[in-house]
Amino acid sequence: MPPFPARALLPPGAAVRLLLPFGLLLLVSLLVLHARPGPDERRLPGSGGAHSVPDPAALFLSLSPGANATIAADLRVLTAGPHLAGTPPAAGVAAHVLSRLRAAGLRTVTRDYTPLLSYRSHASLALLAPDRSLLSHLSVDEPADAGRRLVRPYHAYAPSGAALAEAVFVNLGREEDFVALDRLGVTVRGRVAVAVRGGGYRGGVVARAAKRGAAAVLIAGRADGGVERGTVILGGPGDPLTPGWAATDGAQRLGFDHHAVRRRFPTIPSMPVSAETASSIIRTLGGPPLPAEWRAGLGLGDHVGGVGPGPTLLNFTYQEDRKMARIKDIFAIIKGYEEPDRYVLLGNHRDAWTYGAVDPNSGTAALLDVARRLGIMLQSGWTPRRTIIICSWDAEEFGMIGSTEWVEENLGDLHSKAVAYLNVDCAVQGVGLFAGSTPQLDNLLVDVTRQVKDPDVEGKTVHDTWSTMNGGINIERLARTDSDFAPFLHHAGIPCVDLYYGKEFPGYHTALDSYTWMEKHGDPLFLRHLAITEIWGLLALRLADDLVLPFGYQTYASQLQEHANVFAAMMNNSQSVNFINGFIKDLSSAAMAVQKETNVCSSYLYCTCFFVHCSSVCI
Repeated sequence: MPPFPARALLPPGAAVRLLLPFGLLLLVSLLVLHARPGPDERRLPGSGGAHSVPDPAALFLSLSPGANATIAADLRVLTAGPHLAGTPPAAGVAAHVLSRLRAAGLRTVTRDYTPLLSYRSHASLALLAPDRSLLSHLSVDEPADAGRRLVRPYHAYAPSGAALAEAVFVNLGREEDFVALDRLGVTVRGRVAVAVRGGGYRGGVVARAAKRGAAAVLIAGRADGGVERGTVILGGPGDPLTPGWAATDGAQRLGFDHHAVRRRFPTIPSMPVSAETASSIIRTLGGPPLPAEWRAGLGLGDHVGGVGPGPTLLNFTYQEDRKMARIKDIFAIIKGYEEPDRYVLLGNHRDAWTYGAVDPNSGTAALLDVARRLGIMLQSGWTPRRTIIICSWDAEEFGMIGSTEWVEENLGDLHSKAVAYLNVDCAVQGVGLFAGSTPQLDNLLVDVTRQVKDPDVEGKTVHDTWSTMNGGINIERLARTDSDFAPFLHHAGIPCVDLYYGKEFPGYHTALDSYTWMEKHGDPLFLRHLAITEIWGLLALRLADDLVLPFGYQTYASQLQEHANVFAAMMNNSQSVNFINGFIKDLSSAAMAVQKETNVCSSYLYCTCFFVHCSSVCI
């Protein structure tokens, strides 16, 4: 590279003479490129040019009749048995997904990784009298899993350990709950903390108890008999032994004594237990009486004890089985005809703690129907402008491992080529659309919902009901790290969307997450699945086929300004805030200028230009 601009080497006027023909060549190229058929003008095979393929969105939606039955059939197969990542039954679900993608006529590839996963080896729990005589053995199983078909309840990455100690009830295990115990003069140091699920991430509950010196943690399930499994790993997503790089077979791995690994694991054992087991413990506790609001959350009526400690003792043991396990990510690729090196990604994980009818296979079944429709569209002559990649992730339940390892392995390509990542995890868990996105995708998301029929209200669109739900459309910002959008957004910086129906599901990670529940309660007609499928697919088509990417950075600037206003109030409008406001104003101005150019460009590109005859006719 020369130490000064190449333009300085040219004689006067040469730059202009060089740029004029280049500009003419660029104009000719634009006109010629425009003259070729667009994605909505592609000819049917063998049609001799007599018929054109319909608008991609219209064609996609035309394939909806009967799709709810197809989705239901896929979900029934996917949830026929448990399929936790790294276990033998997981291979059957992977094979089904792969076969359905291939049946759609899509090119498929797979990628294996070998991360560290964590399983339950042994657990026991007993209630002892103050003199350490046995009062009763307590169940460490799930009442709702009477047939013992599932992986028994446990916390992934909880370390092996034992505790013989008094118990203390810590309510939800939030910071304010421990502060309340401090006011009562009760400490958890050296004791077993017993919590009720609902205090945020379960790993956070364990970490807060460990910080205060607790010997172990038990987290109670709901009164419906379900016991919630889950991971308690700390410090973000991905394989704990390969932070920042992919867990391939030959990859370097950190040792368990490395500080970057140690900080990922809890320091005390923990385990989920049934509400019945927790009640048996709490009824025996003495100490200060339970606060009224804590008692209401237990559902034990007046027959409750105190918060503890003791006088009874708990004898708790847990043995973890950590091992390197093979996981498999599956991809279907539809190569773009115009911009093949720009990727629109749709993803869902398929591994489940139990049967997974809600989490995650309601999303898996929807993804397979998106693939089915795209396959039919390909056979009709349509091809996307940009490449579409359909992703089926493994080992999400252990901390978004399948998606994170793939992002780490392909980070360079994703930085330069990824357009957006569209995530659906629990597609259907109740009533009402809930969505999160990065701000530049807000307008696109809202527009797409105007094209989709509402699954619950006849004659309405999803947009109609969404705009009236909870006082208006509310699009979440994806600050959380609890699904596969996390590595794409927080590590790779890629625009993301996350979609689901229903705010929460009481059977989350329990035996109650079954096809029977979905068929009877969650979505009997599978119309909510259909709505998610249509929104998901239309988002992908717009991002893959629009001549100009449908990003709205004016929304992004407005969101930044809202945060800056809050920051300004905290900083008393200091000089640093003025600098931030100036930068946001620059971004807003640039976004408006880009939008104007986009409108002009779109108007031009929808003209039919006949360059040879030096004329153009706008239609």
